[in-house]
Amino acid sequence: MSRKKKLLLNALVGIIKQIITIGCGFLLPRYMLLYYGSSVNGLVSSITHFLSFISFLDMGVGAVIQSNLYKPLSENNSYQISLIVKSSERFFRHIALIFIVYIITLCFIFPLMVEYEAIYTISLLLIIAISTLSQYLFGMTYQLLLNADQKAYIQLSLQLGTTILNTILSIVLMRRGASIHLVKMAAATVYILRPVGQMVYVHRHYCIDRKIAIVGEPIKQKWNGVSQHIAAVVCQNIDVTVLTLFSTLENVSIYSVYFNVTNGVQQLFMTAATGLESLFGNMIAKDEKEKLSKVFSAVEWVTHLGVTMLFTIAAITIVPFISVYTRGIKDVNYNAPLFGLILVAAYGAQCLRVPYFRIIKAAGHFKETQNGAYISAGLNIALTMALVFRYGLVGAATGTLAAMLYHSFYFVWYLKDNILNRSVKYFIGYLITDLLVSGASFLLTQGMKMGNLTYTSWLLLAVKVSVTVAVVSVITNLTIYRTQVKNLILLLKRR
Repeated sequence: MSRKKKLLLNALVGIIKQIITIGCGFLLPRYMLLYYGSSVNGLVSSITHFLSFISFLDMGVGAVIQSNLYKPLSENNSYQISLIVKSSERFFRHIALIFIVYIITLCFIFPLMVEYEAIYTISLLLIIAISTLSQYLFGMTYQLLLNADQKAYIQLSLQLGTTILNTILSIVLMRRGASIHLVKMAAATVYILRPVGQMVYVHRHYCIDRKIAIVGEPIKQKWNGVSQHIAAVVCQNIDVTVLTLFSTLENVSIYSVYFNVTNGVQQLFMTAATGLESLFGNMIAKDEKEKLSKVFSAVEWVTHLGVTMLFTIAAITIVPFISVYTRGIKDVNYNAPLFGLILVAAYGAQCLRVPYFRIIKAAGHFKETQNGAYISAGLNIALTMALVFRYGLVGAATGTLAAMLYHSFYFVWYLKDNILNRSVKYFIGYLITDLLVSGASFLLTQGMKMGNLTYTSWLLLAVKVSVTVAVVSVITNLTIYRTQVKNLILLLKRR
């Protein structure tokens, strides 16, 4: 299968998987709010975010492992692939042991941070931890191998299947009056199937020498991926961590509901871009500089166009959606328009940096870009801590937005002198266009309102907003980027 076909297949499966995931991601919290209330929903969200720090423990080595696989995969070098896989498995076994110690520590500390009984909290924490631990014991190395070989569609298909199965099973259990512990135990059991499926596929389709002796360190820059990973983990978790420590579980619940919407849009775009890094990595490994520059230019424009449209629509429709989504829930007021706008802008900024960050990772430039990641993480922590006491949810989101914007500009500036030697003026031009499209769309949709608090009314509103944003985007890009639009139309016609 050619690189283009793999890229298209990865994108197609990724988009389908993410659409289903978004639907399930909205459905399950809604049932959880109805059957268990905002406080339990906030507790589950806090536990999930604290356990997500497992990804912090790999110190970004996963990204480094994947970047080191591009060259041997392009050369069909089974010996080097086996060395990297074995070294990776050994590393993630160590991570699993550290995670077990972390879980035990949380069992003593976390119950002191919430208002629930210790046994209730600890048992729920242990149950939710099972699926995360199994991923690092069995699945992470195989997932990285499949991604590097442009076969992300394999693990994405497994994710899709387990997500649907978990949603159906969880809703059935909730409707039958099952406890939150039983629901999460069922979810943990289902999610173990994904790493097992990856392991079976790799054993059948790759010649991995399990007895190979490791001499030296086959994974270059193994510890230099730490900076990018610290920034990502901090940006994803600092808000909920600070809100859990210094605010209320009700605010954590509000944050998690808005985050589910924003993250759904973000993941839809990120999943569609799944194959980009492996595509860039393959071109870099084969030293196809001219083709790499041409492909990157097209990806950069499409990224700005797609992100601007998606997140502008999300920013305009998020509060109406939350109003419908939380109707009938009286224990907490979920109407927070300014917070929603800032949170959407923050994750829109994160998506804008995708082509720049992916090509840097594909080239293995982890050590060279670590300072920017440290500054981004520090900025997020400092601003969130400083603003959350006075501005609450808005303060937390503002800290994240500032960090995302800084890191995006840092990557663009780095590419000015490295890998592509690409001028910053292209990014500035796209950014001005993005702001023009968003600003005009907001002005043109001010009079659009929902008639009733129903999903049908919201859907009609979303369609009108989407059409308006699309028209504004097309007119703006036809005026400013006529050549890119023509090339895209020609490409679509050929396909």
